[in-house]
Amino acid sequence: MTENSVPELQHRTVLLEEAVDALHIDGDRANGVYVDGTFGRGGHSRRILERLGPQGRLIAFDKDPQAIATAKAIADARFQIVHDSFATMREALAERGIEQVDGILMDLGISSPQVDEAARGFSFRLDGPLDMRMDTTRGMSAAEWLATESEQTIEKVIRDYGEERFAFQIAKAIAARRTVAPISTTRQLAEIVAHAVKTREKGKDPATRTFQAIRIYINQELEELEVALDAALEKLATDGRLAVISFHSLEDRIVKRFMASKANAPQPDRRLPIRAVDLPQPQLKLLAKMKPSDAEVAGNPRARSAIMRVAERTSVPLALALSRSAP
Repeated sequence: MTENSVPELQHRTVLLEEAVDALHIDGDRANGVYVDGTFGRGGHSRRILERLGPQGRLIAFDKDPQAIATAKAIADARFQIVHDSFATMREALAERGIEQVDGILMDLGISSPQVDEAARGFSFRLDGPLDMRMDTTRGMSAAEWLATESEQTIEKVIRDYGEERFAFQIAKAIAARRTVAPISTTRQLAEIVAHAVKTREKGKDPATRTFQAIRIYINQELEELEVALDAALEKLATDGRLAVISFHSLEDRIVKRFMASKANAPQPDRRLPIRAVDLPQPQLKLLAKMKPSDAEVAGNPRARSAIMRVAERTSVPLALALSRSAP
C-alpha cells in the first residue's frame, strides 16, 4: 500500500520514486538494512518496504507523535519506528545491533498535516497556538521561547535562520508587544511581523522567513542535520547510498558542503615525500543533484523548493580517512 492510497494522510511525498530509486535497492541489496531518517506520513518508508527482500530491514525515525502513530499501523516485521530525531541514528542502530546499513534517506521537509493543522502552530495562514515543536511531548514551545528569550537572541535567530533583513525591526516589535501581552498565537506573531516588515517579497507573506527561523531554532534542525550526516557517513557500508532532500538554502548548504568535503579529500603539498597509498582518499562519491519535475510541482506546489543530493560511500574506512587527513 502506498501513501497516495491513504487519503486521510493528506500528504504527497516529494520525489517519492526518485528518492527510493537513489537508494539502489535491488539484487542482494534488497535484503540489506535501510534507514528512513524522517518517516513523516510514511510515503518513502512504504515504498522502501515494497522493494525490500524478505530479510531486509527498515529503521525509520521521527519526532512527531502523530507520525509515530501512523508508523505503528504498519504491520511488517521488517519495519521498526524510533520516536526520536535522526540525530540519534548512531545510538539507535547500535542498540539494535546494527553496525552498518546499505542506504539512508533523509527528507528534511515538514509534512502537510503538520503545516495544515492549526494546533501545531507551524503556519501563519492558520490561527492556532504558537507551538512549532516537531515533538509536542518535550521541549519549549515557540510561545514560551518568545516570552523568555532576549531581544538580541531573537534578532540573531530570525536573521541567521530566516535570512530576514528586517530581523532587528521584527525582534524589537516582538519585545515591545510582549511587555503588553503574551504572544501566544500564530496570528498574533504574523501581525507583528507584517507591521515590522516595510517591504514585501513578491508572492511571499512577510511572516514566512520569521516562522521558518523560529521553527528551525526551536527544533534544532540544522544542528541535528549536521550530527545525522556524520552518523550516516559512519554507518554506511561500502557502496551504501545517502540521499538527502532539503527544502531551503540553509539545509541544502549544509548537505552540499558535507558531501563535497567528503568527496574531495584534502591533498597535501606535492613537494612532501608522501606515498600515493598514504594520500587522503574520498569517503563519498557524488552521484546526483535532482529537483522535482514540472509535473510534480504542478500537482504539489510545496515541492517546488526541494533539492535532493545523492552520494555513495567509498571503500575508505572512516578511521583510515581521518588519520590520513589529520595534520
